[in-house]
Amino acid sequence: MSKKLLSALFGASLAALALSPTAFAADQKLSDFHAESGGCESCHKDGTPSSDGAFEFAQCQDCHGKLSEMDAVHKPHDGNLVCADCHAVHDMNVGEKPTCESCHDDGRTPATILKK
Repeated sequence: MSKKLLSALFGASLAALALSPTAFAADQKLSDFHAESGGCESCHKDGTPSSDGAFEFAQCQDCHGKLSEMDAVHKPHDGNLVCADCHAVHDMNVGEKPTCESCHDDGRTPATILKK
């Protein structure tokens, strides 16, 4: 399936979900949510994880934008981390967010970073 078609299907799925009040359950894994929008191929080339995660990182950025274009929490990580370093899509639920404390022990939180 072509990348443009997959992107169009993914976009249409997101639009449909946004209009649905019961679009997803809070206990649904991020990976399952993404798979519903295009199968494992929506994140993995040929449905198979890459050895270095580079393909998956590019897929994240194709849909969600580059880290350098995101909010104050994401921008400083551009060039240092890939999305999967913080967002464990096969382990985290929809709406669950990683915490700064996972890597930083200086008391910062997304709330304190975004206030600046």
